[in-house]
Amino acid sequence: MKVKDFEQQFDEGSDITASLDLSKATRIMQAQKRVNVDFPTWMIESLDREALRLGVTRHQLLKYGLLSVLRSLLKSSLRYDSRGQSEVFHI
Repeated sequence: MKVKDFEQQFDEGSDITASLDLSKATRIMQAQKRVNVDFPTWMIESLDREALRLGVTRHQLLKYGLLSVLRSLLKSSLRYDSRGQSEVFHI
């Protein structure tokens, strides 16, 4: 398929997924890495109570909480790389 035809189908809102090779598709910045963190018992119990109240797992609650904190921190401070260039993060 020519690019022009592909773009036209996309612009018209047609389903273009049949024209895509999704076998190697990845989501940017979505690689997973496992970490182990030790928490005091009282904190785990509090997390479990809140997770139960919200109907989510402890794992989901921790990820959401950390995401909220990261978003807040990134909004309040500009990040720079080793060359002094500003970095843009999308979370």
